[in-house]
Amino acid sequence: MTASNGRLGDAISDFSRRLVDVAEVVKTVHVAGSGPAVVLMPEMPGISPDVLRLARWVRDAGFTVYLPSLFGTDGAHPTVEGGQEVIRRACVSAEFRAFAGGGTSPVVAWLRGLARQAHAECGGPGVGAIGLCFTGNFALTMAVEPAVIAPVVNHPSLPLDDRAGLEMSEEDAHAVQERVARDGLKVLAYRFDNDRWCTGQRFAAYRALLGDAFDGRVLPGGSANTNPPPFFREVVGSPHSVVTAHLVDEDGHPTLRARDEILDFLTERLSRTGHSEAGRQGL
Repeated sequence: MTASNGRLGDAISDFSRRLVDVAEVVKTVHVAGSGPAVVLMPEMPGISPDVLRLARWVRDAGFTVYLPSLFGTDGAHPTVEGGQEVIRRACVSAEFRAFAGGGTSPVVAWLRGLARQAHAECGGPGVGAIGLCFTGNFALTMAVEPAVIAPVVNHPSLPLDDRAGLEMSEEDAHAVQERVARDGLKVLAYRFDNDRWCTGQRFAAYRALLGDAFDGRVLPGGSANTNPPPFFREVVGSPHSVVTAHLVDEDGHPTLRARDEILDFLTERLSRTGHSEAGRQGL
């Protein structure tokens, strides 16, 4: 498929394209790699080249990446006009709860089913889940599924109209708290300090819910990539996407260290033998 401006950013030719059925709902999932499974969800406005770069880093660190297509055009450059249209459609979609009071987005039930299937296929102690922006909180609500043992919540932006909201039902909030108490669930999270979509109020709400199980890390906004794609410059309008559009791929840079910390977290939680750097070669 091509982007709305006629340019395909990434053909995704190094991933296999699957049609995955969960409870008779079929979605496209791009899969690559070997080792324990990690479900990586796209950020607005879709599976961009920057999201695919992150997916390849996770794959090359020794994991099987499952990248579901939830909105937008897979592989497309995130343009202003195209991105705004994707947001409009997602905000009125029955699959998402973009605003406060809606509870957990219904698409999370499908994502939990994907995690179960991925765990059955890949084995290991469990599955990692990485959420980004619009899907940021999904990584946490997916953890109601016992197979999900390594949730990473990146700059969660929902609900859009409540800076202290968590976009989850009370039932799911209690279920996640039970997993923290029973299973020792840990949650890793990232945001920029001047992100207008994911503020300190939201991280404070996560901390109130999860206590010390929530490891919320805040990067200085001044470290963000100053030349992200047009959608992020003109629509997002602030530092936001720590390990994708606003990442600076330079040794020692805070955003690249965040990427490494995420890979370390996944390795520690998903490896049977504990932390290992063996899968990090080539990064």
